[in-house]
Amino acid sequence: MTNKKLNSVLLIDDDEPTTFMYKLVLEESGCTKQIHVAQGGAEALNFLNLSDDHVNDKNYPDLIFLDINMPRMDGWEFLEQYKELNNGKKKPTIIIMLSTSLNPDDETRALNIAEVAAFKHKPLTAGTVREIVAKYFPE
Repeated sequence: MTNKKLNSVLLIDDDEPTTFMYKLVLEESGCTKQIHVAQGGAEALNFLNLSDDHVNDKNYPDLIFLDINMPRMDGWEFLEQYKELNNGKKKPTIIIMLSTSLNPDDETRALNIAEVAAFKHKPLTAGTVREIVAKYFPE
């Protein structure tokens, strides 16, 4: 259990059982007031574009958990388009890439993208959430 409360966390993953489990993990950790789920990169970009004023929008996520392998728009493609959202309006958001991939090239590629704070292997656990919140959102 953590004392730090983020306004919003966005889960981007096409696998519904996975997002259901991750929502439970986030609720158990008590780290956020809101949990939003996008079933893929395009849906996530639509969600992020909903607000005209991202800096003051309470729905805009403080933290994004991003799956790499998704149909239609994968995590890499999402990141390319996410970079275009900036335009000075986007508030700082921590992006954690999640993957089942054991290919070290995926982790290297992810960590060479400025917008990606960390690369973690699935599954997401309460311990991992506490570690991320403590590291990137110190009180």
